[in-house]
This record gives sequence, structure tokens and C-alpha cells, in this order.
Amino acid sequence: MKIMHSTNKKSLLLLIISAFLMLVLVGCSGSKAQEEEPMNTGLDPNEWNNLAFKDKFPLHWESYMKNMENEKEVLPKNDPSIEPLLPIVWNGFGFAVEYNLTRGHTYAFEDQMNVRRITGNPNAVSACMSCKTTVFPAMIEEFGPERAYKLNYHDEALPWLEEFAGDDKGMMTDGKGNVAEWGHASVGCATCHDPVTMELRISLPQLTDALDRLGFDYENATQHDMRSLVCAQCHVEYYFDPLNDLQTTFPWGYGLTFEDQWEYSEYQASREGGFKGEYVSTISNTPILKAQHPEYELWSYGPHQTVSCADCHMPYQRVDGKKKISSHRWGSPLVTIEESCRTCHGDKSATYLETRVEDIQDRHKVQLLRAQDIGATAHYYVNRMITRGVDEEKIKEAQSLVREGQWFWDMPAAENSYGFHNPDGAMASFARSIDKSQEAILVATRALMAIGEDIEELERQIEITKQNVINETVSHEKHKQAINDWFPNVRDN
Repeated sequence: MKIMHSTNKKSLLLLIISAFLMLVLVGCSGSKAQEEEPMNTGLDPNEWNNLAFKDKFPLHWESYMKNMENEKEVLPKNDPSIEPLLPIVWNGFGFAVEYNLTRGHTYAFEDQMNVRRITGNPNAVSACMSCKTTVFPAMIEEFGPERAYKLNYHDEALPWLEEFAGDDKGMMTDGKGNVAEWGHASVGCATCHDPVTMELRISLPQLTDALDRLGFDYENATQHDMRSLVCAQCHVEYYFDPLNDLQTTFPWGYGLTFEDQWEYSEYQASREGGFKGEYVSTISNTPILKAQHPEYELWSYGPHQTVSCADCHMPYQRVDGKKKISSHRWGSPLVTIEESCRTCHGDKSATYLETRVEDIQDRHKVQLLRAQDIGATAHYYVNRMITRGVDEEKIKEAQSLVREGQWFWDMPAAENSYGFHNPDGAMASFARSIDKSQEAILVATRALMAIGEDIEELERQIEITKQNVINETVSHEKHKQAINDWFPNVRDN
């Protein structure tokens, strides 16, 4: 009897435990099913206004607004302490007139609208807007891709956008807290999220076109992939394709490395009517490929390619003591080093990691400035070849080397991680730049010495001209110091 009584007690206990586990599993199942139900924000599927998301996602919005903190000042990148010779290597292009350090994404459209390379260029086209505003997909819908990218920025695109986007230009409904001028239409929520489901999405066709050429199945991209692809819509190298209605195009036909993109760009330049470059240098009369901001490409073959952009630049944070969200302050991971870096590198101190990053970036800047300096010198050597009437074939040879040298300087220089995304790839690019620029100088030196040019005097004139550019205190006037009686404008009209 005692044995039977004990068995009954065990059976009853097992029954209670089983019932409890079933309740737990049902509860978990229901919770999981609830979590997997697609979100419905109630917003219009074509919603573009960043302010429309503010009340629905207050914690994310608070995080997003941190893009405006400590970034009020516009700082010129041609400052002597940053990149002093930009007005030389870009002479003849709007970037030589004004090019500033990047600010928070809330300022993206404001800064573009007000920069002198846009305001001073009556021929600027709407393709310039394609990565700066959430309204651009609506512009494509309105005009079709065959017109949307080539509208005149000032006379056609901007008036349409002003009427479409309204007058608030960033003011919240309570009249307080200016996001930034045109911050409500600057790159933001709808750029990366479906307004209804908030699923990550690609909203700009230039990326899907580039991925098609690479054979990448973006329709079935994983969530991990999407956490980088949404950034790849804009943080890339691009050009406005004259063979395709000036549509924003990524030079990804052969791959993503800087070398791959160079070969593809040269192929495009060889085509009848193909893209030759953004401008022709006034100093060397060389067609130049102006690099943009190839963060995605440099990262794609660097040591951190297995983690997504969002893992480091939008790390998960607890914002109200308990709720965890992905940060929407887009900037340096060094600001969020615990969440961005030590999640994987927990065996290293924050101080060690910060020092390691700074060491990479310091070495990067040394080579960047060296490549920029030698490239600027090469431009002036070619200028002297032209003014002295050197053999045309020799001039073309030197110009080709200047073009290549400038590309392999500009790509890692324009990339905003200061080399951290791929230290080896960036250094290899600078090395190739220096080699090609020095080859151009050697070709020019031999040709000039053959006709009696005083190379020491030429070098003296170049150094004086560089110093005059650096010493000019008005940032947007520096480019004028790059041209003088020694080195006149030789660009073909």
C-alpha cells in the first residue's frame, strides 16, 4: 500500500508538471505568433515625411534626433589641418570651391542645398538629390526614371520638391524643435523602412540595378544582409550615366573592390558616349573620376565584412532602463564603443580598442596626405608639359597616370571610416596612387628636361603655389590660388 501510494503521488506530480509545461508552451507559442504578426503602422505606404514616424516610435525618434547633437558647425575639409590640397587636385570642379566635413543625416538635404558646388552650378541635375531626400522615389514616380534624374536642380527639381514637401521644412507640429532645414524630407525613416510594416527595404533603384549586375538575389536577402544593404543605397561610389538618362549608377559591373571599380569605370569611359569623369582638371586638362563615399565597398572586402553596418553603427541599446532598440544615431562606433565594439571584443578594454582605431586612422591620414601631395605635384608637371608644348603622346601618357593616381587616392580618401573598414585595402589603394602619380612625374620630367626645363625651378614654383593655397584664409577662394601665371588654366573649352 505504501508503494502504491508513493506511485500515485509521483503520477500526480508528473501530471501537474506536464500540464504546467503545456501552458508555458502554449503561452510561448501565442507570444511568438503575436510577435511574428506583421506590424501595421497605419501610415500611408508612400509616406516620406520623417516627422510622421515621431509619435509612433518615440524612443527611436529620440535616438534619431541625436544626429543633430554637436554638429551645428559647418567645417570646410580643405582646412590646412585636414586636407589642404583639395583645391588643387579638384581644380575645375565644384568640390574645389566648397567641400565640408559630413554632419548628421538630419542635415543631409540642407547641406546639399546650401553648398556652393550646387548653388554656384546652374547646370546641376536632380540626380544629386537621389541620396539626400526621402522624396526622391516620389520624384521617380512623378517623372519616370528617364526624366527624374536629369531635371535641372534649380529650375525644375527644387520647385517641384518644395511644392510636394510643403513649407514646414522640419518644424514639428508644436512649433518647437527644428529637425534641420528640410530635415523632414532629409534621408531618414522611409529610406530604409517600409512605412507600413517597418520592414527593412531598398527604396532606391540604383542599388537594385547594381545588385542585378552582380547577380545578387536581393529579393531573398537575409535580415543580416538588409542591415547593410539599406546603407549601401547611398554609402557607395556612383556616377550619373550619360548612356542611361543620367541615372545614378554604381560602377559595380566587375565587382566591389577599388581595383574592380577602376577597371569598370575605364570600360565605361571607352564606350561611345560613355562616362569619362565628373570634370576635366583646369591644371592638367585630365578627365577626372571624382570618388564619392565608398564605405560599403571598402567594408565588403575588409576584416569586418561578416558583421553588418548596423551592428557597429546602429548597435542595440537599452534606452529606458529596460527596452532595447537599435540606435538611430548614425555615426562613429567610438561614441558607442561598449555596444558597438566590446560586444564582440569583450576581451579588450575600451581604451585599447579606441587606441587601436586611432592608430589605424592616423597611419591612414599620413598616407592620404602623402598621396594627395604627390598627386597635386603631378597635375602641375603635366601643366608645364602643356604650356611648353611637349609631344602630345607624352602628355596623354602622363595624363592617364594622373587620372589613375587620383582615383586610387580619392577612393580611400572619400571613404568616411578613415581606413578602418579595410586598413589593408585602403593602404594598397594609396600605394597604387603614389606609384602612378610618381610615374606621371617621371614621364613629365624626362620630357621637360629634353627641352631644357629647369626642374628645380619648377619644383620651387609648385611649392610656392601649394603654400599660397594653404595660406588663403577664405575657404571658397582657395581654388583661385591654384591657378597663376606659372600654371595657367589649360582646360580645353
